[in-house]
Amino acid sequence: MVSGPPVGHAGVMERVDRGELAAFLRHRRGRVQPADVGLPAGPRRRTPGLRRQEVAQLAGMSVDYYIRLEQGRGPRPSPQMLGAISRALRLSDDERAHLHHLAGEAAPRAAGMSTEVRPGVLHLLDRYDDAPALVCDAKYDVLAWNPMAAALLGDLSAAPPSERNVIWRFFTRPGVRHRHDPASAEQFARESVADLRAVAARYAHDQAVRDLITRLLAASEEFRERWAQREVQVRRSARKRLHHPDVGWLDLDCDVLHDPERDHWVIMYSAAPGTATHRALQLLKVLGTQRLAPPVARTPPG
Repeated sequence: MVSGPPVGHAGVMERVDRGELAAFLRHRRGRVQPADVGLPAGPRRRTPGLRRQEVAQLAGMSVDYYIRLEQGRGPRPSPQMLGAISRALRLSDDERAHLHHLAGEAAPRAAGMSTEVRPGVLHLLDRYDDAPALVCDAKYDVLAWNPMAAALLGDLSAAPPSERNVIWRFFTRPGVRHRHDPASAEQFARESVADLRAVAARYAHDQAVRDLITRLLAASEEFRERWAQREVQVRRSARKRLHHPDVGWLDLDCDVLHDPERDHWVIMYSAAPGTATHRALQLLKVLGTQRLAPPVARTPPG
């Protein structure tokens, strides 16, 4: 996992590494046996693997074109051609991405996004028990959270899955928005809509992304206005000021860690030891999702 936005952007053309591309193709061609792709082995095969003409046939290209690629002198292959070669050579997802990078192309993304959180990330949430942490997918659906996140943000397990979306809750539930101070609310509104626009481009054929945007456009005038501005920005770490009804105002560092393979984000809140917010988090850990009476009054932040 890496911190910050994913490396590489769609549409950015990089230099073709022709020598390494040629060597990679030759090596992977030698690894695939005819039987692996439904071809007869035939007599007089002097070397293991497929012949060049067999790869060309499987990929639907001319033999001369493929030979030139393996010789490091061919034209720049298109993303569609790279996909055909990847299928012919039975490349794994990682190898397919590597082939695209060698050809100076952005690695292809899956049509939809995964909702399955890595076991290692779930273990991280279990171990991170002194402060809130949660996992969101690219469209801000909350996929997993620790008890401290439930204590800070409310019991998400009580909400239906369609309501476990951070942007949807912010723009359609006034009580959620009003827990931010004005500066934090403005920052999240601006950055989340700009990030969702970037997500809509990355997952242009994802029905769930389109449905979320349609719902938001119908439900929130503010979202409609911000969406029309067409700003684009990938989410990053930030500072937030949030109000909790029992422990008051919390000044939190909000760090985001990106899992590029699944396009998931681990969002971790924290506060420096010895600060008032750190002491408040310690109290929140004891309280959990219980409510005290009466709650701490919400006064405008100074």
